[in-house]
Amino acid sequence: MSETEGETDPIRMLAAGSARRAVPNLTPLPPAGRTPVICFNRRELDEIFGLYGHMVAAGEWRDYAIDMQKDKAVFSVFRRSCERPVYVIEKRPQLSRKQGAYCVVAMTGLILRRGHDLVRVLRVLKPKPKLVRA
Repeated sequence: MSETEGETDPIRMLAAGSARRAVPNLTPLPPAGRTPVICFNRRELDEIFGLYGHMVAAGEWRDYAIDMQKDKAVFSVFRRSCERPVYVIEKRPQLSRKQGAYCVVAMTGLILRRGHDLVRVLRVLKPKPKLVRA
């Protein structure tokens, strides 16, 4: 498998009890009358869930939501599920040639970082190392 072959493939979810069958990596066309949606690919979700796992283990984050729309994909992070998201990670492909397709937005609406590379954009959310004195 080449490096770029699996990057744009959508993650396929199967209904409970459905049998798995060998299907080539084809991206299906959207059904008639439905517009295509923007979604995160596997590499992007690996990076996001890697950070999410560390922050859950640290006790900072507790819940998340993924929203896919026709113009953007959004990964929202919550401290509690009844609140507004603490951070929102957005993917907007139409901005990829301008400011960058990815951005991290704080709860107040402030854009913390924007760029072309998701790993660099997510660095703003990674906790800084702390000095421990004995």
